[in-house]
Amino acid sequence: MNKKIIYWTVTVIVSALMIFSGIAYFTIPEVVEGFSKMGFQDYFRVELAIAKLIGAVVLLLPMIPKIVREWTFAGFAITFVSAFIAHLSMGDPLSVSIFPIIVLALLAVSQRYYYKLYN
Repeated sequence: MNKKIIYWTVTVIVSALMIFSGIAYFTIPEVVEGFSKMGFQDYFRVELAIAKLIGAVVLLLPMIPKIVREWTFAGFAITFVSAFIAHLSMGDPLSVSIFPIIVLALLAVSQRYYYKLYN
């Protein structure tokens, strides 16, 4: 399969998930409640939502400098691992807790193919 197709397909999926979750942090009361239940301050939810929206745009725009994209990959990776730990800590079912790890795997594919294409 063409490297560009793999890269852009996986990158669009990850970005779409980040856009959806970023918007959900502002619009879905259950998500807002979940942050509160986990003990996070409200500003963290807002900060994370904005970071996810900006990160999604960074991954989708090809003219973004490589160093910015690398930091975006790293930031999203930290976010996914942290989300996994937070969900497990709250006693969420494994089916919910594992989702950030699945997205982390997609992010790893995106990063790998980014380097194959642009290095």
